[in-house]
Amino acid sequence: MTPLLAYIEGVGMIGPGLADWPHAADVLAQRAARVASQTVLPAPASLPSAERRRTGPVVRAALAAAHEAVAQSGRDAATLAAVFAASGGDGGNFHAICETLASDEPQLSPTRFHNSVHNAPAGYWSIATRAMAASNVLCAYDGSFAAGLLESLAQVSVDGAATLLVAYDTDYPEPLRRVRPIADAFGVALVLAPRKSERTLARIEARLTDANASSFADADIEALRLSNPAARALPLLQALACGKTSQVVLDYLDGTQLAVDIDPS
Repeated sequence: MTPLLAYIEGVGMIGPGLADWPHAADVLAQRAARVASQTVLPAPASLPSAERRRTGPVVRAALAAAHEAVAQSGRDAATLAAVFAASGGDGGNFHAICETLASDEPQLSPTRFHNSVHNAPAGYWSIATRAMAASNVLCAYDGSFAAGLLESLAQVSVDGAATLLVAYDTDYPEPLRRVRPIADAFGVALVLAPRKSERTLARIEARLTDANASSFADADIEALRLSNPAARALPLLQALACGKTSQVVLDYLDGTQLAVDIDPS
């Protein structure tokens, strides 16, 4: 495939023991140690109170990362096209729906239903930011971040417009966790632009490869990378945190991975 390129203008992240991108960057660059703890998901203040009360972990993870990336980029969130990528959705909500349907009174609330669809975070994002630009939502199991990055890079290359990528997944309660053992919530977001500017953090170029995915010698960070599909972004995030020209390989499909060259500005 022809390599796809873009310029990163903003990064957002939230995860276990990682409150935001500056904190995560210090950990990934070994300037600080990660203290293991559950992900703390803030209520999205950008939403009206009624919608805010209805949000679950998956929406909160997605919006926390997205808002941080857009704020760093300095762009108007309402003008950005967006790609949302997740392997699943709100696992707690799915569990509650299954319990309700198996009960003697299988009546679902409208909130349960509209939070069950895969594009719920994208819908809440459009409400929060009044975004009217195109928004795509996709799923590729453990390769969802790489799939979202490819889609975002393709949009930037074809449309010549900045695009927001948001990847996220949250944990599942038992018994769903037995078949989908995601440990905790994780969200990451990138603002990608077609041209270099004063806001540019790094230039990235991606192409398919059959090389093995990058892993970490640090057992704690490697366990985190494997614990959530969105956390497969960590090798790319580490390269950004260290500010060094490098190449990483991200999990994508069986036998096909995504090689990404990173050139900090």
